[in-house]
Amino acid sequence: MNQEKKNKYFFGMGTIGRDMFYAFEANAMIYFLSNILELPLTTFAMVSLVLTVLRVFDALNDPITGLVIDNVRSPWGKYKPPMLIGALLAVIFYLIMFADFGFTDIRFVIIFGVAYIMWDISYGINDIAYWSMMPSLTLDQKKREDYGAFARICANVGMYIVMVGYPSFTEMLGGGKTGYFALAVIVSVLMIFFQCFTVFGVKENKEMFKEEEQTSLKEMFEVLFKNDQLMWTTLSMALFTIGYVSTTNFALYYMQYIYGDIDKYAILAAACGVAQLAALIIFPLISKHFKRKTFYMISTIIVLIGYAMFFFADHSLLMIAVSAIVIFIGEAFIQLLMLMFLSDTIEYGQWKLGKRNDSITFSIQPLINKIGGAMATAVVSITLIITGIKKGDVAAESIDSMGKLLFKNSMLVIPLILIVLGYFVYAKKFKLDEEYYAQIVEELKERGDVAE
Repeated sequence: MNQEKKNKYFFGMGTIGRDMFYAFEANAMIYFLSNILELPLTTFAMVSLVLTVLRVFDALNDPITGLVIDNVRSPWGKYKPPMLIGALLAVIFYLIMFADFGFTDIRFVIIFGVAYIMWDISYGINDIAYWSMMPSLTLDQKKREDYGAFARICANVGMYIVMVGYPSFTEMLGGGKTGYFALAVIVSVLMIFFQCFTVFGVKENKEMFKEEEQTSLKEMFEVLFKNDQLMWTTLSMALFTIGYVSTTNFALYYMQYIYGDIDKYAILAAACGVAQLAALIIFPLISKHFKRKTFYMISTIIVLIGYAMFFFADHSLLMIAVSAIVIFIGEAFIQLLMLMFLSDTIEYGQWKLGKRNDSITFSIQPLINKIGGAMATAVVSITLIITGIKKGDVAAESIDSMGKLLFKNSMLVIPLILIVLGYFVYAKKFKLDEEYYAQIVEELKERGDVAE
């Protein structure tokens, strides 16, 4: 196997464990806090507030993390050391979050809050280093799509194994608090194992780009705010992410309180997983026939149709599954397109500002994910309270018709509005189409900023 293929496969495999690790926190944490730990309502409300505030706070720290990674100079490159260090630290604080210390008062809020912010920072270091490595492997847009599609396929395999199976896995591992902690240990081990494929198997082409001086804090702000295409991409991604994450975070509650059978959650999650994997597999084939702008428009229309179907699905498991498949095919396309848009803004920034700064640019991705997660946590937590799902120490067994309508609006209507707005921001403001990008790369080669 030549090195180019090794880079593609070993880079992609690195994210299987990462996304198992992240998916368990992203999908199970709120349910763990609301329905497993049996926290008093006041403690649950405080923890939800802490999650929201800390995610926003740490998101603002991500560009600093990107700056540090951009300035790394080591025999192992600039991506691998922070990737590995971030993974190891993230595992330690992750296990503290899922540990049971026997507290249900302010002590729990403090311990959980400290562990959470440290986990978020550590995982952010790993995440920024990992994804900012990809654009350094090739400047060819189609190869980037190939690398990105395979990495997203691997990510989705890991993510949906956890999303589909975690209710069953936690029961098999002892149920309740014991089961959740045991699964946290397992996904932590897998996180480190799969990261080793990327750390030891991927080889950077250090000759591709000219050696640049280290970036200052002042220059970091220029990279972020003077790169107009990065800023518009950020806004579009943020709107999409808040909508997407809000919907997925409601899924388990939807099957329990709207459909009426939480045990069927695995079917919904499996439908989503199959849809996303299929979409990522066929993405390179479809992208050959459409310009990215047209592809994004088609994907948004697919998502809109899926949400409309889901709103009226309620007690039809077949309708729920079909709607989920339609939604997640469109959303998988959009996610990968946005990864490509973000990658292309690196060369645009290098062309416009004179320095590459891929890690600072890619710090936008975890920043958006954290803000999206924070906003989604706020939406879910408020919805649980106003619909009557979370009343006291124990979650309600059912909700009334008004509560169901409020729930569906929070899960489906508001997210869809945000996703559509994200498309219109892109359509109006993003100008890095295929032709313009090719011109930029040619100018960078003429200037000697990248190798021929």
